[in-house]
Amino acid sequence: MKRAAKKVILMLLMIVCMTLCFPFTGRAAPDEPRRLDAGWEIKWRYTDPLDMEKNNEGWKRIISLQNLPSRENGAKEIWYRIVVPRLESGASALLLKKVYGQHILIYLDEDKIYDQNRSYLYNRSPILLPLSSGDTGKTLRIEVKSEKKRIGIEGGALVGNYQAFLNQFVRSNLGDLILGSFMVLLGLIMLIPVLFIEKSHLLSWLALTFILISLGAMILTYSPLLYGLFSNCGSFFLVVYDVALFTLLPAMTFYFEQTVGSGYRQFIKHFRRFQAGYSLFGLGFMFLNLLSHNQLFDLYYFVSVKVLSFVVIAQIVLLVAGSVMYAVRGSRNALIFTSGFAVFGLTVLIETISFLVSNEKYEFHWWKWGVLGFALALIAVLCQKVAENHRQIVKYSKELEMFNHELQRSEKMEIISELAASVAHEVRNPLQVTRGFLQLLQEKSANKEKEYLTLALKELDRASGIITDFLTFAKPELDHVQPLDLAEEFRHIEGILIPLANLQGSKIMSTIPKGLYVQGNSSKFKQAFINIVKNSIEALQEEGWVRIWAYAENNEVVIHIQDNGEGMEPNVIARLGEPYFSNKTKGTGLGLMVTFRIIEAMRGKIQFKSQKGAGTEAIIRFPETNGHEP
Repeated sequence: MKRAAKKVILMLLMIVCMTLCFPFTGRAAPDEPRRLDAGWEIKWRYTDPLDMEKNNEGWKRIISLQNLPSRENGAKEIWYRIVVPRLESGASALLLKKVYGQHILIYLDEDKIYDQNRSYLYNRSPILLPLSSGDTGKTLRIEVKSEKKRIGIEGGALVGNYQAFLNQFVRSNLGDLILGSFMVLLGLIMLIPVLFIEKSHLLSWLALTFILISLGAMILTYSPLLYGLFSNCGSFFLVVYDVALFTLLPAMTFYFEQTVGSGYRQFIKHFRRFQAGYSLFGLGFMFLNLLSHNQLFDLYYFVSVKVLSFVVIAQIVLLVAGSVMYAVRGSRNALIFTSGFAVFGLTVLIETISFLVSNEKYEFHWWKWGVLGFALALIAVLCQKVAENHRQIVKYSKELEMFNHELQRSEKMEIISELAASVAHEVRNPLQVTRGFLQLLQEKSANKEKEYLTLALKELDRASGIITDFLTFAKPELDHVQPLDLAEEFRHIEGILIPLANLQGSKIMSTIPKGLYVQGNSSKFKQAFINIVKNSIEALQEEGWVRIWAYAENNEVVIHIQDNGEGMEPNVIARLGEPYFSNKTKGTGLGLMVTFRIIEAMRGKIQFKSQKGAGTEAIIRFPETNGHEP
């Protein structure tokens, strides 16, 4: 999944580079274009019988074609005229960058050379008009009709080589076609793995797919080139644009909700529901307007442009605020979403506000470039979510493996406990009887025989000690439970083990402050910690040491027993406390088994840290208690 995401991002970056570089490729124009701003005249035309007299008014000269003229009240058409200047030999052309009108007629003297009549309400057109040197001195008249506010020519006019203008016109809009087509294709490709995606990622994946397809469709159907190449399909393109817009907005909010969060008090979730309802309402209104042949256009325009602009602004502000809130809380998805959405959201926000402030005269230009950065961020968010879920699965797998290990260990302990209790009870009595007879024989035997009998009694005592450990392991229940003063308990433990340490040429150092208490049985407590400290002493070399210290932390008493002995490998540490496991040549493993069981019975936890050749540290934690009897 990560590799696929990287490939997608790389392909998008390549498309951007191609798009940005494409306009600068190709041959230079044979002739530099000339501006044709001077010499234009305009005249408004009226269709209302009360205003028909105004049609007799003469032509008015204008300074340039850079800005649209203010429509006069009641005027439905505007006419432009100019005398064609001297043209170079060969194929020449007149380029009008922006002409706003639904019905456009162009005449050279009295010959009609251009006729464009759009039944749909997309009224912006770039016009490239072929001319020849024989048209020099002729009168060019342009008639523009439109029901919308914007009408006329804007952006100026250029005269130059026809082929150069054609290449420039195509290249200037080809980036939109490439970017839009790529995003639609990417979205369609992303539908293929829907059947194989886990349910936890399915909704996010589908939301991202709809976002990419909607953005691509909007970029395609907003491009003037598409309307110039397929003018008969203009109504269909407008429907596609509106459907894509009404799909994009709730899909974007839903994607944020799925990948980042539902916001403060689930406000984003509630807003998404409102958006979905409003989009369905807008789509329904769109089809009613189509069925009525645009008779409801004014109402539909109010719903799909004016009101929707404020909904878009609210959505951008809400998602930015939500992403910042989650980013402050440490959400990586929110941080990625914020970085991508900031570029897209700011461009859309600024252009939407400009559109409203300019009385709907502003044209959107930069939003499609913000789209690319936003799409990359959306893909990165989804990849981050998949990677995070993968990490969680690995973590849960490790925890499950640990739980299974603990379960198996518990089951082993239970079986061994029952077996140990049964064997210990059955074997102890015969051992006691045998010991009694051996003592009687020892009293009546010669010196040589007494030596053998003494050795036999020692082995019986050792066997009895092992059986006692079995019983402790099998039934670690603590009798006579009371608060234990750690300082007092370890004073007794040190007194027992210091002679053993001295024999090893080592020393024991302890720092146990007064006032630390744990709940337990004094005898069992000593037995457990004598085993731990004794193991540390036996692991020491010459001039070794064992350090013991304790402290209170988070309602727990923490005891550390550290030595600088030979240490243990990680695989040995992992097996400590297992039945019959020992790293000593003569050990049975029962000592640590009993220690683990006693600490467990006292509601404690034990942990070992060790490094081969550097020593071992045992960390034991018990619930803290006060010094009073329960």
